[in-house]
Amino acid sequence: MTTEQTITFFRRMLRIARTEIAAVSALFVVALGIMTFVEVADDMTEADGQAFDHAVLAWMQPVAGEPRGPWWLKEAAADLTSLGGISVLALFAVIAFVFLLLQRKHLSALLLVVGLAGGVALSEGLKAMFGRERPPLDFQAVDTLNASFPSGHALLSTVFYLTLGVMLTRAFPRAHLKAFVLGASLLIALLIGLTRVYLGAHWATDVFAGWCAGAAWAMALWLVAYAVGRRQAVRDKGLHDEVLPPEPVADTPPAVIGE
Repeated sequence: MTTEQTITFFRRMLRIARTEIAAVSALFVVALGIMTFVEVADDMTEADGQAFDHAVLAWMQPVAGEPRGPWWLKEAAADLTSLGGISVLALFAVIAFVFLLLQRKHLSALLLVVGLAGGVALSEGLKAMFGRERPPLDFQAVDTLNASFPSGHALLSTVFYLTLGVMLTRAFPRAHLKAFVLGASLLIALLIGLTRVYLGAHWATDVFAGWCAGAAWAMALWLVAYAVGRRQAVRDKGLHDEVLPPEPVADTPPAVIGE
């Protein structure tokens, strides 16, 4: 490849990156999430990773079963952690699914269901593969069911709230509103993951791995939606999100001076 061809190639790549910045960013998150998950999964079996997990848990709970901080912080953490439970997520998913159908967002509704169902399958499959034991029972301030790695709450909350947040950004034209919605989605997933460690339900690496896997899965789904949307822009066939016409505005009589 000549110097001129190389320059032309990089110019073309730069132009594609500028026009497809969202897709490139999503692809980067997918790749980074997968690579980080693999690295964390490797570290958790080594002495350094286990020492880190025990140090974080010991700081969160100086006394086993007694999380650091006032009594109300433990209660608040228990409330927040339930937002990542499968029952709560299923309820929110049904509400969001019906809302999307009413808005004729059929593709988004399908992807939301596939995202959550796929997230459950991914979480349970990885748990069965690694079979890691949870922190000792003395540290667990909430009930737990299955294996520890990765954190199902962290993974599923990241998948659901991030996917929902990305979908909601389409309803807001201004950049700062989009940023607020995405920020709120990430904050919820972050808090849920932190409560799992705080309450002794998971090791810190479990939660970090759950965030990585959840983000990668959510962005992979977004890439599918993006690709389908681009295809629908050319061919208006198949499952897609319809654009509803704006609601008619009722005529209002002019105000009378003196009223």
